[in-house]
Amino acid sequence: MENLLEVKGLRTEFMTEEGPACAVDNVSFVIGKGETVGLVGESGCGKSVTALSIMRLISDPPGRITAGSVLLDGRDLLALSPKEMRGVRGNDISIVFQEPLSSLNPVFTCGEQIREAISLHQGLGRKDSRAKAVEMLRLVRIPDPEKRYSDYPHQMSGGMRQRVMIAMALSCQPRLLIADEPSTALDVSVQAQIMELLLDLREEMEMSVLLITHDLSVVAQMVERVMVMYAGVIVEDASVSDLFSRPEHPYTEGLMASIPRLDVDVERLDVIPGRVPDPLRMPAGCRFSDRCPKRIDRCLLEEPPMFDTGGGHLARCWLSAPTP
Repeated sequence: MENLLEVKGLRTEFMTEEGPACAVDNVSFVIGKGETVGLVGESGCGKSVTALSIMRLISDPPGRITAGSVLLDGRDLLALSPKEMRGVRGNDISIVFQEPLSSLNPVFTCGEQIREAISLHQGLGRKDSRAKAVEMLRLVRIPDPEKRYSDYPHQMSGGMRQRVMIAMALSCQPRLLIADEPSTALDVSVQAQIMELLLDLREEMEMSVLLITHDLSVVAQMVERVMVMYAGVIVEDASVSDLFSRPEHPYTEGLMASIPRLDVDVERLDVIPGRVPDPLRMPAGCRFSDRCPKRIDRCLLEEPPMFDTGGGHLARCWLSAPTP
């Protein structure tokens, strides 16, 4: 599969009174053309910062990208001027945020916000951009799109607002869609509808998708490959079938064990003991070592690299190192 996006050695820091805090540290991965990839991990692990770094939306100050490259079809987005990057956003890469009510402008109608994005990126006149906006509302299955064009965000339900955000993101037919927790604020039935919509649109528009979530059940249904993130680094990268059948990293195993199961009756769900390390004081060795039930002495002293455990299944764990 030909690669669309290649992230190499990405490092993003935020300045604090105590010094720089590294939120994303030496992150590398690829996304193929037409591929759907999941990025999972607990809150605060660096998933959203990774997405914002790819989009060049990190606020400076206090944040800044200090190392790495983000190649889109071989073009380094980190080397582009702000004007050139504005041309990439929307046209080549779009993002759907997790809370549409805070992303949509409350004083403009939903249709006008979509129309403005189309006009800005595609240079269409008011009449043509309005027609395209109505078409996008219809594409994301909003009933009576001509009427709902004039609705303000507060007049729509949470699910409808998220559909508006998806319509806006897809209005210029991007090659890569980043969906950052697109169903977190929605109830379960609406979540399923939004996920089904994204799957259908991905196939219809033949685009790549980076799905950011903390919900492994969503990952199992939506993606072809999964990356697991912990404390700013990717600790495992595998196909979805491999990850669920043979997780290699102890953190991934802990995430799997914490999922409720209908076929098992337990009084208390498993939890991962301990706390995530302070980004200002990362341990010398593996970042998961303080919480890991399988740690060995080497885990406390040296940070492990990514090891290929077979079939492209990568794990950042000394227990996955090939035997001499």
